[in-house]
Amino acid sequence: MNVEPSRPNPERSLSRRTTLRLMGLGAVSTVIPTVVNGCGIRVAQGQASSPVQNQASDLLMKEIPRTKERIPAIGMGTFLTFDVLQNQPRNNLQQVMRRFWENGGRMIDVSPLYGMSEVNVGEFAETLGFTDELLIANKIWATGDYLGDRSHAQQQFEQSLKRLSRDRLDLLQVHSLVNVEMMVPLLKEWKQENKIRYIGVTHHDLPLYAAPIERWIKNGDLDFVQIRYSIFERGVEDRILPAAAEQGTAVLVNMPFEKARLFEVVQSQPFPDFAREIGCENWAQFFLKYVISHPAVTAAIPATTNPNHVVENLGALRGPLPDNQMRTRMVQYMQNLPGFDRIAQMPWYPGKKFAGLVRLPGLAATQNAGLS
Repeated sequence: MNVEPSRPNPERSLSRRTTLRLMGLGAVSTVIPTVVNGCGIRVAQGQASSPVQNQASDLLMKEIPRTKERIPAIGMGTFLTFDVLQNQPRNNLQQVMRRFWENGGRMIDVSPLYGMSEVNVGEFAETLGFTDELLIANKIWATGDYLGDRSHAQQQFEQSLKRLSRDRLDLLQVHSLVNVEMMVPLLKEWKQENKIRYIGVTHHDLPLYAAPIERWIKNGDLDFVQIRYSIFERGVEDRILPAAAEQGTAVLVNMPFEKARLFEVVQSQPFPDFAREIGCENWAQFFLKYVISHPAVTAAIPATTNPNHVVENLGALRGPLPDNQMRTRMVQYMQNLPGFDRIAQMPWYPGKKFAGLVRLPGLAATQNAGLS
């Protein structure tokens, strides 16, 4: 059974702000969209909207640079967290989906490599009635039987459509740059044929992906790039994020919590008083606001199995964003905490076990023994 690791609570609750501090190129707004099967924004200020949309009308939105479509700056990832077999308890995940939607979430990132994530997202979205209103970022990982063989990619694409109950995909990304030279041209063909709306590439391991990701941003004519970025892992600020801004490439951020390791570092630490200046009520919002305040970042996609935590995450869409001076202060505060410099040596999701299809080194023994 998946049990979300506990998050430290601040000593006092901070009031939310309703005024946004805009950064960057003005690609920020406070309109909450409904994406209908990839057909763009249906609701704008001054138009009629549902009660949920009215409640979320002050959420931070950012532009996808190449189309100017606006999406909430916080989405949701599904790696490990949504990898739960259908014969196992999954009600918490359905509640995560429901509260994600009710609190303004609109983008969810999945992958065929994430075990049951596509299946569960597709099933719950249909059950909850917003299948065609999510912007789903999917991935492709395919090589084929020989160089240039596209049949495996086609099979994977058709499987994703079926699992997600879609006629086409919103965003399809080459997962971890696998077979990227063959896959990007194929994705461009599918985009031309209106099978997908956006194309991109992803990676999460900075030493491996930095140079290739930068080249693809500059030369690949991509709509999106997905990278790892957090208050701990800031290396992409030097070259990759500036390159994305220059090329007009949207940026999705994975691992904004460093797989829950940031929470482990602050578990016994006081919540900083200065965080009230940017409307933060908890550590999740502190970490997320650092990430989404970078003007090149389009959205962060934290993962969770806890319905309460998804609400905390989406709270980062309200209130002002930190300016450069505040961002520096936030980093300095974290750098002074014991263990912050050792995050890379910590195991992912401290104290949490997963029992889905995905088996990771170090977790497999307990999972296979039925202890998770």
